[in-house]
Amino acid sequence: MTTTTYWTEIDSPVGRLLLTADPSGTLTSLSVPGQKGGRTVQDGWRADTGPFREAAGQLAAYFAGELKEFRLPMRAEGTAFRERVWDALDSVPYGETTTYGEIAARVGASRAAVRAVGGAIGANPLLIVRPCHRVIGASGSLTGYAGGLARKTALLALEGVVSGA
Repeated sequence: MTTTTYWTEIDSPVGRLLLTADPSGTLTSLSVPGQKGGRTVQDGWRADTGPFREAAGQLAAYFAGELKEFRLPMRAEGTAFRERVWDALDSVPYGETTTYGEIAARVGASRAAVRAVGGAIGANPLLIVRPCHRVIGASGSLTGYAGGLARKTALLALEGVVSGA
């Protein structure tokens, strides 16, 4: 049985956002143009803004500096390890950063698994709403971001973590 995927695009300060949801309205991805591993509209997907009204409102409030924590039904499918890493991202508060090593420790991964943690973070299908942009290098450097370092910098500047890009 195939499940219908709904999609819409929303303008934002970091470019057009492509959102997908399942028939229940649960957000399944948020991608940006040029994103490494990002989604693109597929044949058979249904364009419909209805399932995204709440997400659009919360994203607008976030970009206006009025929302600090997204409260949306979200579901991302990945390996058990990736899902543990993604869950750990959800606990990184607005306006704060963490490191890949700290995420590894949070999910019970060894120090040697930091690279795998980085891969899981890079595969996060829910950019912005699942805050992988808040993960930085151990040295404090703004290392990789699937949506591009300029977007990572812009999101962290919005949250007051770094000075504007």
